[in-house]
Amino acid sequence: MQVPFLDLKAQYQSLREELLAAAEEVLASSAYVAGPFVKKFEEEFAQAQRIPFCAGMSTGTDALHAAIALLGIGHGDEVIVPANTFMATPAAVSLAGARPVFVDCEEKFFNIDVGQIEAAITPKTKAIIPVHLFGQPARVEAVCEIAKKHGLHVIEDCAQSHLARRNGKYTGSFGIMGCFSFYPGKNLGACGEGGAVITSDAELHKKLHAFREHGMYKKYHHDFLGHNYRMEGIQGAFLSVKLPHLPKWTETRRANANLYRKYLANVEQIRLPEEDEGVYHAYHLFVIRADGRNELADFLRENGVATGIHYPIPCHLQKAYSFLNYSRGDFPVSEILAGEILSLPMSEQLTEEQVIYVAELIRGYYTK
Repeated sequence: MQVPFLDLKAQYQSLREELLAAAEEVLASSAYVAGPFVKKFEEEFAQAQRIPFCAGMSTGTDALHAAIALLGIGHGDEVIVPANTFMATPAAVSLAGARPVFVDCEEKFFNIDVGQIEAAITPKTKAIIPVHLFGQPARVEAVCEIAKKHGLHVIEDCAQSHLARRNGKYTGSFGIMGCFSFYPGKNLGACGEGGAVITSDAELHKKLHAFREHGMYKKYHHDFLGHNYRMEGIQGAFLSVKLPHLPKWTETRRANANLYRKYLANVEQIRLPEEDEGVYHAYHLFVIRADGRNELADFLRENGVATGIHYPIPCHLQKAYSFLNYSRGDFPVSEILAGEILSLPMSEQLTEEQVIYVAELIRGYYTK
């Protein structure tokens, strides 16, 4: 049996007629960049995330950069980010000219360790970026309390947490802005690149639209330095087709996570992911901790199962950040996880038969 990590072709076939019709509409109107199709999606996504405003962006990284830059964060400033995240989080800080300051993650839930944040705050700190990693909402209420105490902004990295909630509140609505990615492999993925920033602040919303247009509120009148971060019209149209399916897709992912837990129960050599209290986990990824992770991944690949490692090198140990002078051992939990985590296949196309097959392979591998 073949079990793909994510089957985008199957997703396309299930929506083929709708997507082709959307493409034809965009082509017929020639509204290729920003425009009505992006505006429509922005309104729909804001409603889905239960927040007043959304600004479509070209990528999730660009969304983070725009949010950071618009808060006036730049050279000489510091922004606290988790060491256990995708490189885009600290890279966006660096793009704004600021310095990322890393904090270790919680061993149980993989997200930023709130108990270590205050020790990382200096007079140069301007913001904290909690990441809702793998679809699990971080302890963002506690992050916001710390930020309020020290006069800091909170920008949420929601690239993996579409429709995820904590105590009934949607990720992206706790801080001043929430930044999303619509990379094709995300729970809500474009047919190409895409991102968005959501906010409850009307003035920031206006500035975000200007920032993505080189700082223009009015054509050829540049009020400040921005960037070309516009979402393409065709991606807005495609995302509008997919968005109504996202609640059901998310429930299917959650059901598949429960199936993994059922069929992988009591395998002593692995640790299954846990859900924090009061969260609605979106399961962008289903990440286990495994003894002999690399060998297990090789075995699964040889038997038709695609897996992933998210992420094999913590951000503070990346060559690109060698100038920050972090060392191995600075963030031990992130470093331990980097050697143990393995992402199993997870999508709305995944079947119970496939989950059972993966689970039986894992059980058989460790039995041997």
